[in-house]
Amino acid sequence: MIVFIIRKLLQTIPVLLGVTLLVFLMLHLIPGDPAVIMAGEAASPAQIEQMRENLGLNDPLPTQYFRFIWGVVQGDLGSTIRGDRPVVDEIFEVRFGNTIQLAVMATAVSVLIGLAVGIVSATRKYSIADTLLMLFALIGLSMPTFWFGMLLMTFFAVNLGWLPTSGWGTWQQMIMPIAMLGITGSAIIARMTRASLLDVLNQDYIRTAYAKGLPERKVIYRHALRNALIPVITVVGLQFGGLLAGAVITESVFAINGVGRMIVQSILTRDFPLAQGGIMVIAFIFVVVNTIVDVLYRVANRRIDVT
Repeated sequence: MIVFIIRKLLQTIPVLLGVTLLVFLMLHLIPGDPAVIMAGEAASPAQIEQMRENLGLNDPLPTQYFRFIWGVVQGDLGSTIRGDRPVVDEIFEVRFGNTIQLAVMATAVSVLIGLAVGIVSATRKYSIADTLLMLFALIGLSMPTFWFGMLLMTFFAVNLGWLPTSGWGTWQQMIMPIAMLGITGSAIIARMTRASLLDVLNQDYIRTAYAKGLPERKVIYRHALRNALIPVITVVGLQFGGLLAGAVITESVFAINGVGRMIVQSILTRDFPLAQGGIMVIAFIFVVVNTIVDVLYRVANRRIDVT
């Protein structure tokens, strides 16, 4: 297992290098002169030249990239254009914690609801409960998250006045954003759990377990569910990474001071070093989460060789 983990960590190195290259090129692929864009059209030629010098845009592109890589290795993502603060401080002081909390809590809600719905639906195939639960999952898959968030806000905050409309910190402020991402995210987990569990329940070793007289609960939870969870783990891992990116919508709807909202604001204000830093952090976390998913694959079933 240790050798497997080391191998997976080594395989992430070229992926991370590719991420740094794409994030670096983001600044140079923007139409026009980045220095003019960030300095503003009203800036004088001297101010534009100073901006180019501050950003190192006068150096050859390979030199700029290796300087960028060296800064990333040292934990230096540059400084913001607005305010001249270190990008790392801007991201990690408050915003990063809020985004991670939102993603982790929403993923936990998605897993709890999705697994429960999927197991009940699979064990009661073609029943009324199965039909209603899969209808719920279909609605969850079809419903745009921002629209669901607006419904929650209108009902619980505006009409009933039970919950605040924005912010993050108190449990009252956390309920609607977590419900918005958690409930909609649970739909795909429920459908995947149902399909995977139904496939496992038709296997010969499950019929053998029933033939031996084992109780249904033991057969499902000890024998069937462990193998059925393997594709579900993939979905959960990808969903967590998607929540980090999809939190942009949630943080914008509920005015949460997170990384996603920061990226949107930095793009609107043309603070591209800050946008680069935010995208870099989210991409790195996505790669790390997928590596953890591969390790969990192996833990769930040691016979699987995830290369």
